[in-house]
Amino acid sequence: MVKLIEKMVKDGVVGKDDLAKLVRRRPPLKINLANMISEGIIDEKRVQEYLAQKIRQGEFSFARLQEVEKEEGLSIEPVIRKVAEDLKIQYVDLDEKEIDMQLFSRVPYAQLMRYHAIPVEESDLNVLVVFEDPLDMGAQDAIQRLFPRKPIQVATSHPKKILEVLQRMEVTESLKEYVDAIRKDLREGGGEREEGESPAVLKLIDLIFKNAVINRASDIHIEAMEKNCIVRERIDGMLHQSFIFDKDIFNPLASRVKLLANLDIAEKRKPQDGRITTKVNDREFDFRVSTLPTLLGESIVLRILDKSKVLVRLEDAGMSEFCYNRFTEAIKVPYGIVLVTGPTGSGKTTTLYGALNAIKDVKDKIITVEDPVEYQMAGIQQVQVNSHAGLTFAAALRSILRQDPDKIMIGEIRDTETLRIAIQAALTGHLVLSTLHTNDAISAVTRIIDMGIESYLVSGALVAIQAQRLVRKICPYCKTTEVLPPHVMEEIKPYITVENPVFYHGAGCKECNNTGYIGREMISEVLPISDTLSRMIAADASKEQLTEQAMKEGFITMFEDGIHKALAGETTVEEIFRVARL
Repeated sequence: MVKLIEKMVKDGVVGKDDLAKLVRRRPPLKINLANMISEGIIDEKRVQEYLAQKIRQGEFSFARLQEVEKEEGLSIEPVIRKVAEDLKIQYVDLDEKEIDMQLFSRVPYAQLMRYHAIPVEESDLNVLVVFEDPLDMGAQDAIQRLFPRKPIQVATSHPKKILEVLQRMEVTESLKEYVDAIRKDLREGGGEREEGESPAVLKLIDLIFKNAVINRASDIHIEAMEKNCIVRERIDGMLHQSFIFDKDIFNPLASRVKLLANLDIAEKRKPQDGRITTKVNDREFDFRVSTLPTLLGESIVLRILDKSKVLVRLEDAGMSEFCYNRFTEAIKVPYGIVLVTGPTGSGKTTTLYGALNAIKDVKDKIITVEDPVEYQMAGIQQVQVNSHAGLTFAAALRSILRQDPDKIMIGEIRDTETLRIAIQAALTGHLVLSTLHTNDAISAVTRIIDMGIESYLVSGALVAIQAQRLVRKICPYCKTTEVLPPHVMEEIKPYITVENPVFYHGAGCKECNNTGYIGREMISEVLPISDTLSRMIAADASKEQLTEQAMKEGFITMFEDGIHKALAGETTVEEIFRVARL
């Protein structure tokens, strides 16, 4: 964006003295559009008008306009609307406009994708075509040749919306073709062709993967039913059905997934685990594959891991300031064990990676044991568990202790042997970070003791325990206030700290697929083990006694943390009750 700002200075839109104010600030601010707008040097509307003018003059491209939106967070829709108005062409809101599928299917999809164009509707006089760049004459000529009998009417829309529609159309157009091709291959192959060997099956799998990535899914579920086969995606923690096929498609589909994951396709009576690494939309993904025999066939679940995804920093994970301060204080201790607890899919591993990122130092040797290694981190030695080769969590941990580590991360404590070695490591001068499956922070203490670890060892090793869940965030596009029923207000009254509280929910719109939610955020509770709590654990205090003492020390429960987030308008009370009910 440097060249854009230089151009704005040259054209007299902003002055050099104004930019100097940003540099003279303490601390100095970076010279960019966002800071210029926030400091009142220029208003957002003036920037949008300037960009529209430069696009009309051919000095700024639509491609660079998208970079402005991505890097600066500046809304480019008003810019595109202004350009459309000046060019006397139509701006089409693709969320509101129904696309004529018969018209769409008459045009080669590759051409539309190449020029980022969408034929929307046909009238007696012309064909309305939305272009990402309405000034690209080459694209207009190419699309016009596809409609030789009628002139095209040029329109434009938001580039993001155009791409979303094209990606959705690819899914719709390809599906029937692939299913028909699979059936044809099975018929022609007869008994000679193995299940999963049809080339169309691979295309169908690519389509399923691409659809899941576009929809921000975390998991894909391929399930055999009595009369058909369904594919569901877990989006923001909730399952949504994406495809439904006839039953005859399941076997070739399941067999091909197994082949890609290097599993035994003949074995349908035992659970299997594998991994697929592939590129989707030019980004590399890992799909962790799990198969489970069921009454009607098999259940296949693929966990999606984006290898290009940047690690979430602890401060961006969504922790409240109170919990963040307590947790960061805990992970800075030189030795002891810090546990992160919660159910599967609650973001425990992400929190551990964030913690490692926060404490890693060139002076320390940090080793992790994971199953599998989800994200590769520079400066850290990462070990992947391989149970077939005898490299279990416990076996790896024993070897790690001979490597002279300073800090150790154990992906998951699954058995007493691993737990005992971890606690011994914590007591002998190592900082150990790990996860455990418990419902809340205080339950982790009793769980460890129930697993056979002596209470005096637990009291000496534990530094802190964090319990967490992921709650869905309210969609910002349809966020509106809501009135809670009296019985709900009565139940949450002890946790409300403000007068006249206002709560929100999502009314449902196209941006959030009418769910009212987009994305997820963490709610958590952090229990630092004080000297008093340590003595109580050594004396075999009950969970109720530990809870009472923790409350005296200012412990805030996960439910209370969630209510605070609902009051801040980040999530709904209904969502807090769903994931962290008292």
